[in-house]
Amino acid sequence: MKLARRVEALPPYLFAEISKKIAARRAQGVDIVTFGIGDPDLPTPPHILAALHRAADEPENHRYPESEGLPELRQAIADWYERRFETHFDPQKETLPLIGSKEGIAHVALCFIDPGDLALVPDPGYPVYEIGTMFAGGESYRLDCTRGSGWLPDLEAIPADVAERAKVLWLNYPNNPTGAVAPLEFFEHAVAWAKRHDVAILHDNPYCDVAYDGYKPVSIFQVPGARDVAVEFNSWSKIYNMTGWRIGMVVGNAQMIDALMRVKSNVDSGIPQAIQRMAIEAVYGPQDCVDEHNRVYQRRRDRMVATLRKIGLEVDPPKASLYVWAKLPAGVTSADYAARLIDDIGVVVTPGRGYGVNGEGYVRLSVTTADDRLEEGLRRLETWQGI
Repeated sequence: MKLARRVEALPPYLFAEISKKIAARRAQGVDIVTFGIGDPDLPTPPHILAALHRAADEPENHRYPESEGLPELRQAIADWYERRFETHFDPQKETLPLIGSKEGIAHVALCFIDPGDLALVPDPGYPVYEIGTMFAGGESYRLDCTRGSGWLPDLEAIPADVAERAKVLWLNYPNNPTGAVAPLEFFEHAVAWAKRHDVAILHDNPYCDVAYDGYKPVSIFQVPGARDVAVEFNSWSKIYNMTGWRIGMVVGNAQMIDALMRVKSNVDSGIPQAIQRMAIEAVYGPQDCVDEHNRVYQRRRDRMVATLRKIGLEVDPPKASLYVWAKLPAGVTSADYAARLIDDIGVVVTPGRGYGVNGEGYVRLSVTTADDRLEEGLRRLETWQGI
């Protein structure tokens, strides 16, 4: 049997490899504390679950959904953006529900990238930006993002020939894995650059309501003219603790939204309607749960930052996202550090190298670990003698 070259060339998904190592250690009887995947441990709010329970009893929700989603959901997406960012979208032409934002992020490359085309991806960055490009037959050009630049790419440093070939520019703020944020001025510059070079901007913004210390993340659509060149991916997963229900959204340029809709209608059958009803309830129901969740995450962030600094790692406390990005001592690789933590004390962190060359020398920790387990993991780190 011969597999397709794209599959043969596919690197192991970062979290899949970590999960295998965790499973192996647990099979040996090791108690594991994981700060790995950014998967909220807090449950989906009860009023959102109640909407699912009601919808599950309705026979109309037992049949195939439509790929484009319920009209009521697309209206809810538009209303949410109006409320949160004071930006208006046509619900039928400029919004699209997704089976989790990851699905749309992976599929959108098929809308822009032909074999040999170029995508501009941040380094470090979410691996799916590059993987989706590869599936479409394209190539990725990595944009250096470093601590010194606030983890923002220097768009003016992109070589002219690269800018000429590029079809899309991926951005992600608040950022995974670094927790970095971008000011509105950065997006203003990015929109102007994209228009100058005829490049589409794909902004990944699922952490826009996971923020601390009074900080309010922005949307690229707060920039005048962004709609000419951009779409923005978002999700109920992190805002309302709905990762397991797999529902997200994309908004923006109508032509780009239509292209993604045409791809999706050929490869999936849409989001189960009962789950769409949950998302509608999340938008229009009580919002105090968002601040409640963030208070928990901020308290965990503060505990984590204090411990990491205590054991000699450099940390810039994030203003947003679910992640703490920690710089390792000189000469220590992220893979070795992460492997030793699992082997020595049963603690899981994510090696920064999995997010790109510029992630080397860092590890990522998620604040989505239950309080008692977080305290146990931090205790183990404080007493570890490995480094």
